[in-house]
This record gives sequence, C-alpha cells and structure tokens, in this order.
Amino acid sequence: MSLTDWLNNGWLIEHVTSKTEVSDLISVVARDLNDSKIEGLSPDWRLSIAYNAALQIATAALAVSGYRASRESHHYRVIQSLCFTLKAEKKLVRKFDLFRKKRNIGGYERAGMISDQEAAEMHHLAIEINELVMNWIDKNYPEYMD
Repeated sequence: MSLTDWLNNGWLIEHVTSKTEVSDLISVVARDLNDSKIEGLSPDWRLSIAYNAALQIATAALAVSGYRASRESHHYRVIQSLCFTLKAEKKLVRKFDLFRKKRNIGGYERAGMISDQEAAEMHHLAIEINELVMNWIDKNYPEYMD
C-alpha cells in the first residue's frame, strides 16, 4: 500500500499546499500544545486539545506530500498516513489511533472517561509527533519552513 493506492481508493484527494497553509497549521499546533497544559481544564478537554495538535501536524505532513484526507474516516486516514509520509513506527501510529478512539468517547459519548495521566500521555505524544513532522518537513520540504 502507498499514498497513491489510497488516492486510487478515494481515501485521499490530491492537494497543492502552500507555505501559508503549512505555517497556519503549525501555528494551530503551537497553540494547542500550549493550551493542552492549562490547569483547570478537564482531562477530557486537555486530551482533545493535544490530540488536535497531533492531528494538525499530521495533516501538514500529508499536505506537503501533495494530499489531503477525504471526508470519510478523515481522522483515521490522517493518522494512518504517518506510516507513509514519515515512515513512522507502527507503535506510534497505533498509540495515536488509540487516543483517537478515547477522544471520541470523551468528546461525544461520556464525560469523565479520560484520566490526567492519559491527557498527559497524549500531550507528550503530540510533542513527539510534532518534532518528527517538523524535522521531516525541514529535511524533505524545506520550502515550506520559515
């Protein structure tokens, strides 16, 4: 499987990004990484904010690769695409996807299901994914970096 196969399956759409779009996504990531540490927010919200940071930087990786995820299973596709864009370890992608599922429960089904520890773990995972993507973009697509 490759991103081209995903495109042929209709899971991705060809996309021409810009330095502005990538910069805007990076700004959202920075904001969300900061906000996910705010004391007083519930663990559900802190996890959701950190998750969004990781999702947006993964979206940036997909964008500089020339794609965006289709609407169907959008978050799942963006997360799984890290296997192709960054050649990320399956363990990292599985952990990110597990937090996607936890976020869905905490955000849509039942409040109070996320622990402080889980929110902190998602925050650290978001930092790790952000560093991996930023280094990868800087190395492979420097034209999109400031």
